[in-house]
Amino acid sequence: MSTAGQVIRCKAAVAWESGKPLSIEEVEVAPPQKNEVRIKILFTSLCHTDVYFWDAKGQNPMFPRILGHEAGGIVESVGEGVTDLKPGDHVLPIFTGECKECAHCLSEESNMCDLLRINTDRGGMIHDGKSRFSINGKPIYHFLGTSTFSEYTVVHVGQVAKINPEAPLDKVCVLSCGMSTGFGATVNVAKPKKGQSVAIFGLGAVGLAAAEGARVSGASRIIGVDLNPSRFEQAKKFGVTEFVNPKDHDKPVQEVIVEMTGGGVDRSVECTGSIQAMISAFECVHDGWGVAVLVGVPNKDDAFKTHPVNLLNERTLKGTFFGNYKPRTDIPAVVEKYMNQELELDKFITHSVPFSEINKAFELMLAGEGLRCVIRMDA
Repeated sequence: MSTAGQVIRCKAAVAWESGKPLSIEEVEVAPPQKNEVRIKILFTSLCHTDVYFWDAKGQNPMFPRILGHEAGGIVESVGEGVTDLKPGDHVLPIFTGECKECAHCLSEESNMCDLLRINTDRGGMIHDGKSRFSINGKPIYHFLGTSTFSEYTVVHVGQVAKINPEAPLDKVCVLSCGMSTGFGATVNVAKPKKGQSVAIFGLGAVGLAAAEGARVSGASRIIGVDLNPSRFEQAKKFGVTEFVNPKDHDKPVQEVIVEMTGGGVDRSVECTGSIQAMISAFECVHDGWGVAVLVGVPNKDDAFKTHPVNLLNERTLKGTFFGNYKPRTDIPAVVEKYMNQELELDKFITHSVPFSEINKAFELMLAGEGLRCVIRMDA
């Protein structure tokens, strides 16, 4: 029996207030409106960004809300004007979008869509500003336009990547945020050449995805930098060859790396959001050709300084957003890299829990255990 055009009642994990465990509730999910798609979520995973907004520190708190933005699912129905997706398509909803019409989308160099770029303050859909979720008629806010901690969700078509139906959604779901962000930062932005050296600052999931990008690119040395030595053993699986803990040295870590490498690394990727790490990542690259790429999100009032001579000596400092991938155009090809065994994802998925135990995923992340915890929606 088709559910198209009807309200669907299903389970969702609702964040009612900051820092309190999510509550599994029955919610009503309205049909998709113009340029929207309703998706049955099969697998979702927890990303640090979900925890950050659940904790509601340093941004506008918005509750009740359905969090979640790393996921894989199947299209249940489509709204008016949707032509490139149909019910049954396998998809990844993505926290940023690609309208395919704005100056950014028409540029080969940008993925910062004017219409659909990430907006953490938007609690409704772009079409009418309203939520598609409700409980007893009261609206529940959306999160990043995805809200994947629900058995069904409604997403703007520009935030949906249609992928190979053969791809296992319980694995490729992690490509909808963190893995693509780190991997793309290296392969699309830092672009190390075969045999070059790369330093990765921060060995969480995004940093290890950046290391995986360096490994796939054929880097000869991949130097991992982290304050937590327990991360070093695991990082070896991602191609990291050497480790530096800034706490072990009485001089700035950039000086340590310059000495280790006889002048600096060829490329560096910063995945922490710490301004000290950003400075170190920039100052540790080789003069003449070194490129440093910033991935980590800083605090609101942060600023850093470095001497302009570091730039005049032909070092390059770049930033990236979502690995410079355009969600609809590029992410299907990243999924194919996994299918062709050019990219490993299984090692990023360290835990799995049923939807009823979603709070366990939060506990694991808060304890710093594992990389990605996949949540099985049908369990």
